[in-house]
Amino acid sequence: MEHRYCPMCAAPLVLRSDQGDGEKSRLACPHGHWTHWDNPLPVLAALVEIEGRILLARNVAWAEKNFALITGFMERGETPEQGVARELKEETNLDVEAISLIGVYEFIRKNELIIAYHVHASGDIILSPELVEYRLVAPEKLKPWRAGTGYAMADWMRARGLDVEFVDWVTQTPAPTM
Repeated sequence: MEHRYCPMCAAPLVLRSDQGDGEKSRLACPHGHWTHWDNPLPVLAALVEIEGRILLARNVAWAEKNFALITGFMERGETPEQGVARELKEETNLDVEAISLIGVYEFIRKNELIIAYHVHASGDIILSPELVEYRLVAPEKLKPWRAGTGYAMADWMRARGLDVEFVDWVTQTPAPTM
C-alpha cells in the first residue's frame, strides 16, 4: 500500500529524516500528526508433521513445482502459537496437537519477520481456496529453498541430523509470498 496523505489531516506526506534514528527517511505528516514507520510484519509459519511426514502446500499464485510451509499473518489479540493453530485450521482443516518454535527468520524482500514452528497435527486435510494442492513428504526427502521459510525447514532438518540440499524456487509473476 502506498501512503500519500496523512490519515489525520490529509496533508501530503513528506520524506523526513530524524536525528538519532539512524538518519532513516520515513514518510510523515509535515505537521507531525503521523509517521509511516514501515516496520516488518510478523508472519507465522508451520512446518506441519502428520504421521511422520511433512505437509507442503501450493498457493494458487505459485508455479506448479512450488510447495511450501503453511503461513499466515498474526492477528491482533493472539499469541504466535494461537495464530499458527488458527492459520493451520483455516488453510488445511488440521488441528494442532503439539507446537515448538524452530526460529525467527527475516524475509527482507517482503518486509516480513517469519516466526516458524514445528507443529504435530491431526485431522483430515481440506485445503482453503488459496491453496490448490498439497504433498506429504518424508522428512529426509525435503528440499528447502533459499528464502524465508526455506531456512526454517533447513534448520529443522539439521536439528534432526538430516542432510540439507537447497533447491531453487521456480519464479513466475506474481512472486511467491514465502
